[in-house]
Amino acid sequence: MPWLDQLVPLIGTALGGPLGGAAATFVAEKLGLSDNSVAAVSEVLQSGKMTPEQISALKLAEIDFQKFLEANKIELAKLDADNVKDARDMQKVTRASTPAVLSYGITLGFFGILTSMLVYEYKPTEPLLIMLGALGAAFGGVVNFWLGSSHGSKLKTEALTDK
Repeated sequence: MPWLDQLVPLIGTALGGPLGGAAATFVAEKLGLSDNSVAAVSEVLQSGKMTPEQISALKLAEIDFQKFLEANKIELAKLDADNVKDARDMQKVTRASTPAVLSYGITLGFFGILTSMLVYEYKPTEPLLIMLGALGAAFGGVVNFWLGSSHGSKLKTEALTDK
């Protein structure tokens, strides 16, 4: 729904992600829908039969959703930090080799593809670029898992200071 991303980019993005349920609740409330599931809200938005009043209500839902996210920023940062902390705590207890093996594989894959692109100077294909992007994001997760995230810590500190 390209028009949705232009009109209400925050809700358009959130509906397809982990905050889809929260975004759907805001949209359903503003549009007067009895079913606030992501599927029901997406169906209404994709129908192409929205009135000007509903489009205005959708824009209001975007504003309210943005306020909700700002008010709960500290909670979102805490959830993100807790997720990594739980994984690290599990690793301390179990001493499993899987995280290390995955980390080596992701790191070698990421830098291996980058090196081959530089050495052989071939024109990369779309699937290769998608894989490189996925490995790059995964490499960021690997670094965050093993070394921590100074960016996340900075955001958490700022959020605590603001409170």
